[in-house]
Amino acid sequence: MTKIYLYSKWVRVWHAINALSIIILIVTGISMHYSAKENSFIPFDLAVSFHNLFSGLLIFNYLYFIISNLLTKNGKAYQIKRNNFLKKLALQSKYYLIGYFKGDPKPFPISKEMKFNPLQQVTYSVTMYFLVPLVILSGIGMLFPESIIEKFTTATGIQLIAVFHTVIGFLVSLFLIVHIYVASVGKHPLRNYRSIISGYHED
Repeated sequence: MTKIYLYSKWVRVWHAINALSIIILIVTGISMHYSAKENSFIPFDLAVSFHNLFSGLLIFNYLYFIISNLLTKNGKAYQIKRNNFLKKLALQSKYYLIGYFKGDPKPFPISKEMKFNPLQQVTYSVTMYFLVPLVILSGIGMLFPESIIEKFTTATGIQLIAVFHTVIGFLVSLFLIVHIYVASVGKHPLRNYRSIISGYHED
């Protein structure tokens, strides 16, 4: 068995805060949107307070992520190389859908030079550099409705931004579910979870 130090301390701290913030934002967001104000599974005022608190934490943590990726080598893991990329993407997708269950070897084993496989590169990059900024900006828009368009056709600006925020939040939630599944794929379903705590990937 080989051990690779894959996740530096700052990555593990960022990941823990990010995971906690997103889970709490999803739970409180669902409570606010899909429960009656007087009969929600989390008291409405408490859900709003926690949602706002962890929104702020997510924003600061996201800035920490961006700055750290610029100052360290970690940012290279998100850089997509276009050489035969679609073919690599298809190979990795086939492995997750079929090959893993047949016991096939990984098409792209983890290494210090390649922390993410092609499918992870796409999903992580889209989520961290596109979806998360959109959910942050739309959330800020809801906090400051005077800063968004007052009315568009038959809908108000706040209605449009609320729908947009909910849709992006749903996509982030979908990513979280897929991320949890992918993290459990391997020789042992808890191995990757141990790795993000210790920093060492075992293969």
